[in-house]
Order: sequence, then C-alpha cells, then structure tokens
Amino acid sequence: MGRWVFAILLAFTCVNAAAQDTLAPSTSTSTSDASPNPALTRRGQAEPTAAPAKAETVPLIVPKGTALQVALGNEVRVQKVGQPIHGRIVEPVYAFDRLVVPVGADVNGQITEIAPISAGKRTLDVLDANFTPAHKISVRFTELVLANGEHISIRTVVTPGSGEPIRFITAADENHKGVKDAAAQKAKEAKEQAKAEWNTAMQQVKQPGKLHKIERYAIAQLPVHPQYVDAGTVYFAELQDPLSFGTEPLSAEAAASVGTAPPPGSFVHARLVTSLSSATSHNGDEVEAVIARPLFDEARLIYPQGTLLKGTVLQARPAGYMSRSGQLRIVFHDVVLRDGVASKIQASLEGVQGANAQNLVLDAEGGAKANPPKTRFLTTTISVGLGAASFLGDTFGDTGPRASGGATGFKLVGIVIGLTVHSTALGMAMGSLGAVRSIYTNFIARGRDVVFPKNTAMQIGVGIREERPAKAAGALSER
Repeated sequence: MGRWVFAILLAFTCVNAAAQDTLAPSTSTSTSDASPNPALTRRGQAEPTAAPAKAETVPLIVPKGTALQVALGNEVRVQKVGQPIHGRIVEPVYAFDRLVVPVGADVNGQITEIAPISAGKRTLDVLDANFTPAHKISVRFTELVLANGEHISIRTVVTPGSGEPIRFITAADENHKGVKDAAAQKAKEAKEQAKAEWNTAMQQVKQPGKLHKIERYAIAQLPVHPQYVDAGTVYFAELQDPLSFGTEPLSAEAAASVGTAPPPGSFVHARLVTSLSSATSHNGDEVEAVIARPLFDEARLIYPQGTLLKGTVLQARPAGYMSRSGQLRIVFHDVVLRDGVASKIQASLEGVQGANAQNLVLDAEGGAKANPPKTRFLTTTISVGLGAASFLGDTFGDTGPRASGGATGFKLVGIVIGLTVHSTALGMAMGSLGAVRSIYTNFIARGRDVVFPKNTAMQIGVGIREERPAKAAGALSER
C-alpha cells in the first residue's frame, strides 16, 4: 500500500513541474512583447542598467611660480628691516577658467633687507650734497586677504627687476589709409579696454597731489633726507607654494571646446615666463609666456589659464652711445595646452607693462623701443644756462657766478665752495663741469635698453593679422 501512495505522489510532483516549465516561456514572451516603460528602465525596475558615469572635475589650483602683481597703495618711508608694508592686487588671478583672486585683494608683507651703500657711491653722493643716498631694499609678501575676509598665508619671492612704478603701453594703430575694417576696430577697442582696466586697477593707489610732489622733491634735495618707496610701485611676487580653491565640474562640451581655433580678433592676457632685455637677448632666442586669463568665445572656453605660448625674438638691438635707445621685437607662433597638444597660431604683441623710467613705446607691429626722457632738453638748458652764468665774471659780483657754477657742478656742496672760496676760475670750472656732465648724460651717453622682467603682463592679439607678403616682411627687417 505504501508503495502505491509513494508512486502517486511522485507522479503528481512530476506533472506539476512539467506544467511550470510550460508556462515559463509564455510569461517571458508576454513581458518582452509589452511596451517597455522608459522611466522604469532608467530606474532599473524592469531591467538593471549600468550606473551613470560621474561628471569630470577640474582642480582650481594656482600653481607654484604664479606671480601676484602687488602695487603699494601708499608711499612707504623706509625705516628698518621687518617694517610692515601693504599693497593690493592689480592683475586678477585665475585658476583654469575661474577668477579666484580679484583686483583689489589686500596683500601684506614686510621689508626683509636694506642693502648697504658702497664706499665709491657714497663718496660721489656726498660730493653731490647727498649724505643719505637711497638704499636698495628687498621685500617679501606673506599674506593674502580676500574680499570675504579670508586670510591666506603665502610664501613669495619678488621677481628681480620688479619694484618700480609701471604703466600699461598699447601698440600704435596700423595705418590703413582711412580704411577701418571690423578686425582693426575690434583690435582698437580691445587695446583701449586693456588700458582702461589697468588704469582702473591703479586707482587703488593713493596718488600724491601736486603740493605733496613739490614737498617731496624739495625734501629730496636736502643733504639729509628720508628714503621713500613711491605709491604705485609694483612688485611681481612669485608663489612658492600652490594655492587650492577646490574643484569644479567640467562638462563634455566645455572639454571639447578647449583648444579650438580662436575667433578672429581675439586677445589673450599673458605673463612672460622668459625675462627679456634688448641688452642681453639675441635674434632667434626662444620666448615663453603663460596665458593668465582664460579666453572665451561667448560661452565656449578656448584657452584656459595656464596655456603656454611659445615664440621667438625677432629683433634685439642694444642701446648705444649718442643716446641711441634699445629695441626689442618678439612674436608668438605656438600654443600648447596643458595636455601637451600644440598648434600653430599667428599672434602679435599689442600691449605690455613697462617701467615709467623706460618711457617705452610700441609700434604697430609690436616692436618696443625705450625713448629718451622728455625732460632732457629742459634739464640740459638749465645746466648750460647756469654754467654760462659762471663766466659773467664781475658783472654781478664774484658771489653770484661762483654760486651758480657750484650749483651746476655739485649742488649744495658746490654752492658752499663757490661762496667760500674766492676764485672766479673755480666757479667757471664748476659751471663748465655741470654743463658738460648734463650734455653727456642726456645726449652722448648710452641710451636706455628695453627690459621686460619675468612675469611682465602682456596683451597678445591672436588671429588679427593676415600673412604679410615677402616684400613687406623684408622691409620690416630692415627697420
């Protein structure tokens, strides 16, 4: 009996399993034939799918070696090592495509060294009635203060050659014989905007009034006077450690637009990596600059901050005697992205920072020249006039000619000698010395060289010029 019960149960189990196997394909077919729900598919309820890829991010890092351009907001009376100084950022700082340090951010530092004066220089200054000659000072900036009140400790090294009042010079407009195309007009507007931005940034500097300038000049003529660092003196302070400002997402569209051809009439703001001088640079020397501000075409990112520009020195002519000024001409021809991808470009120097003392000018092709000071004719005329007065002899008595000759020769010391030593010949000799020295300095001695320290800010036009014919290129090289 038990066997029959076991056999019946086994048969029933087999029949039930066969029925389940028969229904399974039918259920699967029904599911596949039904219209799928896209929302359910995306959520993985109907059919599991792969997880969406994470958005790419880019670090917002200001790399080591980036220069902060710091202008002193007020004049500083030099007193001691360790003396605090304060300045403000005059060139914005970007990381990739974001502004991270705006113009106007505060920077704090101190004087780190007051260099001694050599015996020879001190002797000449004493003869010129200057018993407190100016010392060369070194500074270091240690703190950056953002607009939101955040204080960031920084380590910096000031670039050699910086530490002077500077201005932004733009290239002269090309002569199109009355024809102004759209590209030329756009170039003119871009240069005017760059100059206006610099002037706006320098409005943070407390410019001395006319009375203060006269007072400072009068004090500087005294035998003993304090030393000042002028307001508006700009230092290029290189970061010794990178600064991190987090990360930002980078869309596929933005990544794809990087490195595409810039539209005609584009300008990039860059800082010079290679220091240049008409006295030491040579034709064919390599030149490098780094794009300091990202270039956009409307909303498309073309060149992010940190993109490298490579170029060449086309002409370097050192200054010479007879006040012949130095000349320097450079051109950029390659752009290199951060991933190393390089492409050819056609670019020209359209604007550059230059020390006030150099009196720089840029021609229409971007060539720089250091012109002589505009006051040389006036100062020479005064010196020659005082020297001639020393030859008047007894016309106004002995005192006047001797004093004027002494003033031309060695300022206050010369005046004292002229008043105390009763010798007309001495007054004539001192007057002649001063006149000859002024003529030599302003018209015979070597002129001034063009000097662009490392980290000099430049405005470079990209794609705004057509290839010049061979004849024009030859004419340019002959200049």
